[in-house]
Amino acid sequence: QVQLVESGGGLVQAGGSLRLSCTASGRTSSTYIMGWFRQAPGKEREFVAGINRSGDRTYYADAVKGRFTISRDNAKITAYLQMNSLKPEETSVYYCTASSSIVVLTRSSAYNYWGQGAQVTVSS
Repeated sequence: QVQLVESGGGLVQAGGSLRLSCTASGRTSSTYIMGWFRQAPGKEREFVAGINRSGDRTYYADAVKGRFTISRDNAKITAYLQMNSLKPEETSVYYCTASSSIVVLTRSSAYNYWGQGAQVTVSS
């Protein structure tokens, strides 16, 4: 079992930045692919970014490429999502997730463990 706890959400103006953190406990998180999803009210949960076990390969949804950066520190058992140039339509609950799959996948069903979510609100 892996427990994931997000932090760093909050309110930011359009164009601003936030950094989300995800701290893992339980089984060694370095054996898992880490990812971030988001879900806005009335919408389906969508893939935002993923990172492989060693942290040298990252994957992004087209909507966030060039603005968001996912990273991980296996020594600290923490994953991060740096979000820049945020837009009001990106107001969502952001979820940290971990997967035992071999490669980063974009479907939520591929992920075994989920955090409780962090609210990110972008004001216009």
